[in-house]
Amino acid sequence: MRIVLLTALTAATFLSCSPEKKIRKAFNNGQYQRVIDYYANILERDPANGKANFFIAESFRLSNRLREAENFYSKARGGGIDQDSVLYFYAQALRANGKYSDATQTLERLRSQGRSEEMKKLAQRQLDGIASLERISSRTNYYKIKSLEALNTVYAEFSPVYLNGELYFTSSRIVASDKNSSAVYEASGTPYTDLFKVATKGAIVSPETVTRLAPVINDELRNEGCITFSPDGKTMVFGRGNSKKKKGGGVDVDLYLSRFRNGIWSEPVLINVNTQFKDENSAEAQNFSWDSTPFFSPDGRTLYFASNRKGGFGGTDLYAAQVDSRGRFGRIRNMGPDINTPGDELFPYMAENGKFYFASDGHPGFGMLDLFVVNRAEGRTIVENLGQPMNSTSDDFGIYLFQPDRGFFTSNREGGKGDDDIYTFRNEDPNLKVVNYTLRGQVFTYKKDSTLDVVPEARVSLLDGKGEMMQDFETSVDGKFNFRVYENESYTLVGEGDGFLTERLSWSMKGKSAKPEDLKELVTNIAFDTVIVLPKKLKDVAYRLERIYFGFDSANIRPASAAELNKLVQVLVDNPDIKIELSAHTDSVGTFEKNMRLSERRAQATVDYLITKGIARERLVAKGYGETRPIARNTNPDGTDNPEGRQRNRRTEFRILEIGMAPVRKPEEELDDEDRFFRKNN
Repeated sequence: MRIVLLTALTAATFLSCSPEKKIRKAFNNGQYQRVIDYYANILERDPANGKANFFIAESFRLSNRLREAENFYSKARGGGIDQDSVLYFYAQALRANGKYSDATQTLERLRSQGRSEEMKKLAQRQLDGIASLERISSRTNYYKIKSLEALNTVYAEFSPVYLNGELYFTSSRIVASDKNSSAVYEASGTPYTDLFKVATKGAIVSPETVTRLAPVINDELRNEGCITFSPDGKTMVFGRGNSKKKKGGGVDVDLYLSRFRNGIWSEPVLINVNTQFKDENSAEAQNFSWDSTPFFSPDGRTLYFASNRKGGFGGTDLYAAQVDSRGRFGRIRNMGPDINTPGDELFPYMAENGKFYFASDGHPGFGMLDLFVVNRAEGRTIVENLGQPMNSTSDDFGIYLFQPDRGFFTSNREGGKGDDDIYTFRNEDPNLKVVNYTLRGQVFTYKKDSTLDVVPEARVSLLDGKGEMMQDFETSVDGKFNFRVYENESYTLVGEGDGFLTERLSWSMKGKSAKPEDLKELVTNIAFDTVIVLPKKLKDVAYRLERIYFGFDSANIRPASAAELNKLVQVLVDNPDIKIELSAHTDSVGTFEKNMRLSERRAQATVDYLITKGIARERLVAKGYGETRPIARNTNPDGTDNPEGRQRNRRTEFRILEIGMAPVRKPEEELDDEDRFFRKNN
């Protein structure tokens, strides 16, 4: 989190000027409980000590105990301490304790008196969030919740995941084999967290079956965090705190992968979605950002996770990594400002019904982390707070649905057994109906006899109405793909394959939605089918451009033709490695010489138009062929006129001259006068 980092740096600078070097090192190393204990002794003698109150408050906040920081932030002051940050986090602590009026007054003070414009904007965002609570609370809510008493302990239990009749979860609980262990996580002063599982039938667990996962997964001196599984249950990804003593690890939290082979889980390895840097004192790459809370999408093609890497929108952001057919991770993308905020977004979850859930303290909520769901309405992303009782003034996170109307989540709200507890919930909305729309397809090309042939291992992307990437898919040898689609939205499918021209296909859900009165079941699955045909990328083969019209005896491009030429612009943008010839052809009306000159002017006009659209001149060649290459008869066998044949002959085509070039758009200073004219008049 940007504010966290700035505040921590302020604290480190302050400490570096003091003689308390051991405490300075402890704070910088995240040993927050040690810092709290040290300064608590000082406060016993001097309760108003501003520095001691500041570092206790910061240590509570940075170890995820914000509610306990309230009283200490109220007394935090002194030289070298950023008072804007103190006010901001004091207000956050007040909100976490349900003191919305006091939080509002503190934020208004920051907004009016603060020195940092950025902090003032954040204060206004929090004020807007508090103001929206009345609207959130006024909505009818059908959720019913219950503590999973049979599983919860005085220790932390969180992030439940259901798989094949077992509930996996993370816990800091002490079991019989741990009684002689004194290992404590120095940030919070609590035992390290491990991964466990328990047999369950829906939400009815059998506590006697609780089992810690194998030692190869659980390291006794590191925290193991949230876990997720591929759809077949044979790949596990989980978060783990690193240790400086471990080779290949960093000093923060990263994602690890293990595979189930021969009845056991393999040694976990770091996966390439973690960010890395090169340590000057080590030959090995070190991981430096916080990457955790992973979740595989139901189809296994996407791994969602949270990270505080550079380039985000604030604290921890949500990211998505694509998983190819070989299980490799790539194409990592930030999920954007509709979901991510200057605060923290964590614990992503994609349900079987296509709903995307996550936890956030940056969207309008009741205090700390709240649960949110992403709804789509005609191409717009709408983030909705799940409301109470799913949310509280405490941390609420880690949702998982084992049926469309029921599941698990985590909360550390009052009334629990101790730290984080797991709760069950049920959605009793009488109008709850889930409709899953799927667009299925297959990628083909044409064989010489004009029949269709499958394109194996093609790449297909689904773009929304704004042209932004929604999903992508790498097909197997059968060329088949499928995407989740939504009501009343329009899409563009982009197909790619090695040795083929990239092709685009428009597809719309408008008019295809099921009628509510026809839905009889809780879950309805509806699939649509389509095909994408990729032209082979071949040299010296003519590709005809349809509906390229010119006025009689004219080389002026008509508006209808411009629309068609824009498709060719897209082809050239999608296939930057080709150089083409634009050829114009005429019928036989008029003299040979006149038709040749006319076709040359038309070919050049077409090239000039493409240049105005940003296509590099060196990728284009204009060629007029006049009436020399007819594809139909201009006259009938009896000598009479053949209008249909002449119309076919009046055509514009392109053919590929070179494959493999990658031209770059020239900078303005390198353009000649003609290029500059066309670019100016684009």
